[in-house]
Amino acid sequence: IMDPYVPPEGDARLTSLSKDGVKQQMQKLRQTAASQLAWNLCGGKSGICVGGKMEFVWEEKVEFLWGKVGICVGGSFNKQKLHSLVTEHCYPDMVRGNRYKTIRWRFVESLEPPRVVHVRCESILNRGNLYGQVTVRMHSRQILAIYDRFGRLMYGGEEIPKDVLEYVVFERYLVNPYGTWRMHGKIIPEWAPPKDPIIKTVMIPGPAPDPSQEHE
Repeated sequence: IMDPYVPPEGDARLTSLSKDGVKQQMQKLRQTAASQLAWNLCGGKSGICVGGKMEFVWEEKVEFLWGKVGICVGGSFNKQKLHSLVTEHCYPDMVRGNRYKTIRWRFVESLEPPRVVHVRCESILNRGNLYGQVTVRMHSRQILAIYDRFGRLMYGGEEIPKDVLEYVVFERYLVNPYGTWRMHGKIIPEWAPPKDPIIKTVMIPGPAPDPSQEHE
């Protein structure tokens, strides 16, 4: 992730009337200006205009793409489909440790509209090889449950939804006119609360063998 976005501490909990909330608003203005400049440098090849009408249309598409990634991982796993939705950098993180597990994921509702908070464009190897990265703040309510290969719950649950605040990075190879935006990673702030621990499951021991019933 080029020039990672630094989420403000207390995001989604501070009001715009508090002292820290005012500081966040000022920081947001500076970041928006830098993001607009970065997007102007890359020629606006994706149709995003930070702070304009095109931004909201693009954010709806990103939310749809993000939901498709969750369904692909938490539903019927499709390797080829997932490769078309995430980058090569993100794919190992999406599938690592998922073998022999059952993942149930469901999007419940969006608590706040997704918002573009960071835009960067840089050249790789040569000046004409442009890549664009956009960080989108997504505040939603989700359901996630992970079961082991024996069907026992390891993480989360399917009954109680949880509020999730995420900063998702999407990337596109801007030189290719037919290129699409794909999920590239997530930014986890240092002040984020720790995740719930994984419930470790063990094999249930069987009955002790009876020596009198042993046979060759």
